Amino acid sequence: MTGFSRRVEQVSISGIREVFEAAGEDAINLGLGQPDFPTPDHARQAAVEAIQAGKVDAYTSNKGTKELREAIAEKHARDNDLDVDPGDIIATSGGSEALHIALEAHVDEGQEVIFPDPGFVSYDALTNLAGGTPRPVPLREDLTMAPETVEEAITEDTAAFVVNSPANPTGAVQSPEDMREFARIADEHDVLCVSDEVYEHQVFEGEHRSPAEFSDTGNVVVVNACSKAYSMTGWRLGWVTGATDRIERMLRVHQYAQACASAPAQYAAEAALTGPQDQVAEMREAFQERRDVLLDGLDDMGLDCPTPKGAFYAMPKVPDGWVDEVIDRGVVVVPGDAFGEHGAGYARISYATGMETLKEAIDIMADATAAVR
Repeated sequence: MTGFSRRVEQVSISGIREVFEAAGEDAINLGLGQPDFPTPDHARQAAVEAIQAGKVDAYTSNKGTKELREAIAEKHARDNDLDVDPGDIIATSGGSEALHIALEAHVDEGQEVIFPDPGFVSYDALTNLAGGTPRPVPLREDLTMAPETVEEAITEDTAAFVVNSPANPTGAVQSPEDMREFARIADEHDVLCVSDEVYEHQVFEGEHRSPAEFSDTGNVVVVNACSKAYSMTGWRLGWVTGATDRIERMLRVHQYAQACASAPAQYAAEAALTGPQDQVAEMREAFQERRDVLLDGLDDMGLDCPTPKGAFYAMPKVPDGWVDEVIDRGVVVVPGDAFGEHGAGYARISYATGMETLKEAIDIMADATAAVR
């Protein structure tokens, strides 16, 4: 009988999924990393019009339509002060595929990839699937990743390190000084920095800066998506941009794994990026209001929580048994160790849900906290 590859045997189903399946049907879901807002109407309509006009019946360019890549380049100029050539962009099936092809194109068997712990679950899994060796590094007390910790972890076997700001699962936002340092590290050590910027528009305090702004060696690639900024998780439209030679290698992986991103989603994304941006600001304001209510609730419970300055997650320190007690009472949260060894003793709470539902969940979590103390 044909067995299974060593790479796939090193990867398991996400602990987040296990939590969902253990919860009851009527549970309040604070485990889902998905905005509870509709996709903007003008983005939906652009997809409908493209379908009706017969524009989506065939493959697009492997990299995506010229118009979408121009819209992405204009977005980087507008939001990040970056001069990006549309030819150096690949539209992907969500930010997840962008991460996948970035690591597949740059990581050889046994090479190391450094990433935050706790950090997004895909970093470890995709490193293993690329044949690499995961090198998770612990975070500061405020749950940001220290550049010096990354630099100390670099060896002659290091292929890449991942920066995620604002971060999943912590909500932490790296400072501009940190981002400048990450660029310096990539340049001086000649290793790749993969900057995951999917949550860039959900910043409440501080500012989002990309390490790509500070690098002049081509050693930074940027991963982004429409998923969180425009509430388009189901559309599966992301992108990766970087130096021409890096894009050409990533395109080789993308071409055979995906061919091209979904054509209807490309038209929707183009409209989202070039159309009114009001909903982006409205979502950010709503998330910040919810964050503040959640932080007040956690404080009333006596739970310590580093203030999340972005995204829509909070990661409080919790007592033993807290996560199970909360889930048993009908609120889905995710244990911190689902995001890495150093996440033990924490829980991730998503506040991408309505205010009234969030307040109900806070009351339940307060009762659970009292029960385990």
